[in-house]
Amino acid sequence: MFGNDVFVPSAYGDDATTFRVTGSPDRFDSLPERSPMNLPKPGARWRAVAALALTTSLVAACGGGGSSDVAGESGGANAETTLTLVAYAVPEPGWSKIIPAFAATPEGKGVAVTTSYGASGDQSRAVVDGKPADIVNFSVEPDITRLVKADKVSKDWSAGATKGIPFGSVVSLVVRKGNPKNIRDWDDLLQPGLEVVTPSPLSSGSAKWNLLAPYAAKSDGGKNPQAGLDFVNKLVTEHVKTRPGSGREATDVFLQGAGDVLISYENEAINVERQGKPVEHVNPPQTFKIENPVAVVTASQHQEQANALKNFLYTPEGQKLWAEAGFRPVDPAVAAEFTKDFPAPQKLWTIADLGGWGDVDPALFDKENGSITKIYKQATG
Repeated sequence: MFGNDVFVPSAYGDDATTFRVTGSPDRFDSLPERSPMNLPKPGARWRAVAALALTTSLVAACGGGGSSDVAGESGGANAETTLTLVAYAVPEPGWSKIIPAFAATPEGKGVAVTTSYGASGDQSRAVVDGKPADIVNFSVEPDITRLVKADKVSKDWSAGATKGIPFGSVVSLVVRKGNPKNIRDWDDLLQPGLEVVTPSPLSSGSAKWNLLAPYAAKSDGGKNPQAGLDFVNKLVTEHVKTRPGSGREATDVFLQGAGDVLISYENEAINVERQGKPVEHVNPPQTFKIENPVAVVTASQHQEQANALKNFLYTPEGQKLWAEAGFRPVDPAVAAEFTKDFPAPQKLWTIADLGGWGDVDPALFDKENGSITKIYKQATG
């Protein structure tokens, strides 16, 4: 359905961008030089909430959520081929629609799909270490890049009109029903005594998006990185009291009563609202565009079927299913059908605005020297 030049994605309300089908992703200018930070020492309250974080993690892992492997299969016992999907936790509602719909197509006939959902970074590392997978869906591009470096995903995985991104979302704020704390924007999260739930960026790709949203808003798209880091530092050290391992686990923790605000994906917020949970969501005036990549694993013994499943995601039917599950489609025609469901923010920052993942990930999220990683480590001890 995509030609050589395609305008995508219009579901976000931003100006349409032309992408060339062939070629590798663009590289962008580096982040401005970062200033040193004086980070506070961990407080006693982190030690006090450690037990809560562990308890909620165990609850989610034991069936309350999708942060540990959640197996599922579509296609029936007589399937000729079984694909294994390894994905981050949050898109499970979308895949639960996609997989049976794909099985009903000529390309999907006789194909079963076994699923494994978990924290994006953990899932990516597991595939590198040998976890079986035919197709992967992670929260952030660096988790795919890790597989490229391990020769498990082709270097040209992102060639194409949508750069390997079949769907996406925006960062939202989930609040209790009625919005009792009157949360509207990022500054509202710094109210004295307010507790914020968001997963740890040490394991979760969702957490990276969640923290990039206020960072971009407060740094003016990376022009003043210290201002962005100062805000994230205050948010994490004074208001984030638990560290769930994944976006879905963070949702479970919030629904169990922890915190006043959950930073999450818009699609995750929509999902829990549809379940009748006593919550609602607010999209801040300035937020961040979430792009969730999908790729076929080169070692897959079922390349034809895995690519067929991947290609189905971009069909009008596949795009509508993602939209119905609360995700923003990348097909402009489908996006036009769902404009009421996905309002455009006043300002939508993107990873490209900050220099691209090649600059952002090492600068902010490197496991040892990333600025936001250091904030988390010092805040949590």
